[in-house]
Amino acid sequence: MTYRPTDAELPRIHGFLSGFHRRQADRVVDFPGGFAALDDRYTYSRGNNHVLVDGATDPEALPARAEELLGHLPYRLVYVVDEEVAAACRGPLERAGYAHGTTYLMRHTGPVPAHGGARRVGLEELRAPVAAAWRRFVPGVSDEEVHHLVERRTARLGAAEDVRFLAAYTEDGEVASWADLFLDPSAGIARVEDLVTAEAHLGQGHAGRVLDTALHLAAEAGCDLRFLSANEAKWPHRWYGRRGFTVVDTIHYFERA
Repeated sequence: MTYRPTDAELPRIHGFLSGFHRRQADRVVDFPGGFAALDDRYTYSRGNNHVLVDGATDPEALPARAEELLGHLPYRLVYVVDEEVAAACRGPLERAGYAHGTTYLMRHTGPVPAHGGARRVGLEELRAPVAAAWRRFVPGVSDEEVHHLVERRTARLGAAEDVRFLAAYTEDGEVASWADLFLDPSAGIARVEDLVTAEAHLGQGHAGRVLDTALHLAAEAGCDLRFLSANEAKWPHRWYGRRGFTVVDTIHYFERA
C-alpha cells in the first residue's frame, strides 16, 4: 500500500526545513517568498550558503535576486519547496544558466527499530573520517574546501532544539559510519542527515546501525514525524525505502557554477 501524507505532515516538514536553514545560518536575508541563508565561515559549503524559496515569489526576478545574494560565492544554489512555484521558476533559472535537480523528502513509515548501538560523538571524533569521505566523494577537492565541509558541523549545532552526532564503531574502535540527528521534540519532528560510511567499512551493516539508533532516539524523544532527504538521481533513496522510508514530497534545486 502506498503511504500518503496527511494534510498536516508536509507543512510540518516544510516548516522544519525553513527553520533548520534559518537557525544554522550566520545571517539571513529575507525577500518576498524566501530568504538567503549565509555563512562566510564556510563559503565552500552549499548547505550553508544558498537561497531557499518557501513561498510565493516572482520567478522572473529570482535569477537576479540570487545573483545579488550569492554573487560573492563560487556557485549559485537555489532551493524551491513548492511544486508549482518550482515549475514557474524553472524557466527563468534555466535561461540564466542553472541546472535543475530534485531531492526526495522521505518520511519514516515503518516500525521504530531497536537501538542500533551507535553512540553520540563530538566533532573531534568525526573530523578525520569526514575529511576522508569528502576526498573520496570529490576527487581533487582542496584542503580549504574540506576544512569548510568538516567544520560546518559547528553551525549545525544551532539548527534544532537538540542536535546529536552519532557514530558506529568497529570492534577495533575505528569510526565506521556516522550521521547527524536533528530533534525538535516540541514539534514532534526529527530529521536524519548526512549518513555516511567510511570506505573501508562499506557493506558491513554500520550505516544500518546508525540509522536504527537515530530513529530509535527520535521516537524516544517523542518525535512522531521522522524524515530525511535523498537525491532522486542517486541510489541511497532505494536503500532508505528498504529501511521503512517513503517518499512524501520532492524539493527542487537549481545550481550554477
